[in-house]
Amino acid sequence: MGPYRFVEDAPTADVGFVAVGETLAECFCAAAEATLAAMLGNPEALRHDVVRTARVEAASRDLALLRFLEELIYYKDAEGLFLRPTEVAVDDTAEGVRVAATLAGESIDPARHQLAGDVKAVTLHRLRVAQTAAGWEATVVLDL
Repeated sequence: MGPYRFVEDAPTADVGFVAVGETLAECFCAAAEATLAAMLGNPEALRHDVVRTARVEAASRDLALLRFLEELIYYKDAEGLFLRPTEVAVDDTAEGVRVAATLAGESIDPARHQLAGDVKAVTLHRLRVAQTAAGWEATVVLDL
């Protein structure tokens, strides 16, 4: 045996999900709800006491979704807020993808919130946004 070995029973540090929607905006909204559910065990308990906005741009749908979800993680880490989208608009053009969203939520309260995973980032691993016969589907892996 060499100076190190990888352990097979190490805890997994990622969680993945597939989000769907009839429109690209609905799909991005579903992905944001899934990201919130990865962080908050009882997302139905989230009150809408504060409002923030998110505006991101990217050359592709995949990267626009990544940047949009990173906004949720940023607000959690920087301001201690759990947020969910209340409005999402996605402008998908040949020049790129723009996302504008209104987010609502509240300060993290361990007495009321069931803290789940501490999402650190959205990974590029398996990141995919694709049109399907039923609408749109996004595959996302979050780094915990």
